[in-house]
Amino acid sequence: MTAGPCIAIDAMGGDVGPAAIVAGVGRARRKDRALRFHLFGDEALIRPEIDRHKGIAEAVAVHHAIDAIQSSEKPRQAIRRARTTSMGMAINAVKDGQADAALSAGNTGALMAIAKLALRTMPGIDRPALAALLPTLGDQDLVMLDLGANTECDAQNLVQFAVMGAAYARTVLGVDAPRVKLLNIGTEELKGTDELKEAAALLREATYLPFRFSGFTEGDQLSRGEVDVVVTDGFSGNIALKTAEGTARFVTDLLRRAFTSSLRSKAGFALSRPALHMLKVHLDPNNHNGAVFLGLNGLVVKSHGSATPKGVANAIHVAAQMVRNDITRKIGDDLDEFRAHAFAGEAAK
Repeated sequence: MTAGPCIAIDAMGGDVGPAAIVAGVGRARRKDRALRFHLFGDEALIRPEIDRHKGIAEAVAVHHAIDAIQSSEKPRQAIRRARTTSMGMAINAVKDGQADAALSAGNTGALMAIAKLALRTMPGIDRPALAALLPTLGDQDLVMLDLGANTECDAQNLVQFAVMGAAYARTVLGVDAPRVKLLNIGTEELKGTDELKEAAALLREATYLPFRFSGFTEGDQLSRGEVDVVVTDGFSGNIALKTAEGTARFVTDLLRRAFTSSLRSKAGFALSRPALHMLKVHLDPNNHNGAVFLGLNGLVVKSHGSATPKGVANAIHVAAQMVRNDITRKIGDDLDEFRAHAFAGEAAK
């Protein structure tokens, strides 16, 4: 069997630690036998978990780390001791060519800071962005970025995010020419900040790139399935993401409360169970797990801290899919095309 993608994993990240991480590795390995893994963390805790899952020991190399990044740790503190932590060692495995991608469920700010310092940004990218898939009423999810890596962005940042997000959509969603929109307070061209208006103007001119820019969208339209990539700054993106997740929990909790309020409601629950199960599956964050730091010279995937083994496995599959589709090269090619046209335009002026 040809060796498949090799994923370096911070086994100590997340709320559950090695138990959920290794179980997720086992689940991913059963679905994709070509996958290989480097696990970084406390070997005394990791080895017993590996023994609980048959068939993965042959695909896993364990590397002992004497320390782990804490959830409350500030990025600057994390950077100073990254080399001895499970998170830092996983990222360095990508830097050194030992792994094709890194994955962690740990501290997002620390992960971003360590990854940016170790891997550096790609040529043509000023700032990396955090991208993730959100569920919609359409046939597929949508890609949204930035989700918190950059609280303030200028027009060039937003354009770069659009290029990266479109490449991600082509890779993960399989859309040849993704529909791209900017998140705004209205769909009219005159609305929004100067940065949004300038970014929109630049994207409208970039008809040579492999995506379709179609203006602005509002927050209440994110779930409609009418767009493939939504671009925004990290401040607005993180608020939108947390609001969507909170709304999903509110709806499911409200339904649970309604269906247990009386005997008649319980009978209705029995009849509605198939539809409610479909709703639960659609809204379950574990089915959409795996946010990606785009714009780095290496692949880094962020898992939910509370992800179940199913969620961890989904994040692993996202990483493997990006490795196989060579998303870093695709982003680089699109950025080269954009810069070449921009340079030609400036020369003509």
